[in-house]
Amino acid sequence: MFDLLTPLETVVLRDESADATVALAPSRGGIVTRFFVGDRPVLYLDESTLLDPSKNIRGGVPVLFPSPGALAGERFRHGDATGSMKQHGFARQRPWTVGQQDESSVTLTLESDEVTRAQYPWDFALRFRYWLEGTRLHITQHVENRSASAMPFAMGFHPYFFVPDGEKARASIATTATRAFDNTTKTNVPLARPIDLTLAEVDLHLDEHATLALADGYRVVVSASPEFRRWVLWTLRSKDFVCLEPWTAAGDALNIGDGLIVLPPGHSHELWTEIALVAP
Repeated sequence: MFDLLTPLETVVLRDESADATVALAPSRGGIVTRFFVGDRPVLYLDESTLLDPSKNIRGGVPVLFPSPGALAGERFRHGDATGSMKQHGFARQRPWTVGQQDESSVTLTLESDEVTRAQYPWDFALRFRYWLEGTRLHITQHVENRSASAMPFAMGFHPYFFVPDGEKARASIATTATRAFDNTTKTNVPLARPIDLTLAEVDLHLDEHATLALADGYRVVVSASPEFRRWVLWTLRSKDFVCLEPWTAAGDALNIGDGLIVLPPGHSHELWTEIALVAP
């Protein structure tokens, strides 16, 4: 598996007891690019997008900050503050700094600069700690407001889980949600059971936790702190992935306000997320 790692992936975490490996590329948005248990890939990655800085990476676990989803017109107004950014925010496009590291954990940081302030007029510091424990990847997210005014934000992740296209008919989603926002039709709909992962596109936004069951009985379980109230399910026909994305707020939250976390000046907030491969 190590032959697959590119020079961009400067951080590799290992749990020898579980034969688990995680790789991260700090220079490309601090993204988790690979997660293997033995020779089994947990994540999908289109390596050509990883190696092309002009593209958003399709695969791995991109960080969505400070605005998961799309802003109306790619602009926002929050009180007297305004800004503009593309879908899913800028954290996934900025280089992160590597801090404390050992065999199974690493801390990455991202701080505001002229580029981020041109899009989002607050000073902040993000400190994410990734650590691998067996077949579970833990991520704590420490967000600090260094501005003189209250700072609104939303947090999310966009994990692409490896599901061969030919196995999607035998994969399934378990959730207690009864309704969803269908982003392909922009309508709220009753949630059909079972969810058909073989459609040309599935883009469902749920308000309840969901779990991905794979064709061979393994499960991918994404857990998160209570702030993560939006669970986005996305897949495309002919692509070998199913995304199960935890967000703290719906898209356009910086405009509509619903679900935003607002930090007073000088305050910080910590969230957590966990991605696990669970055997039958």
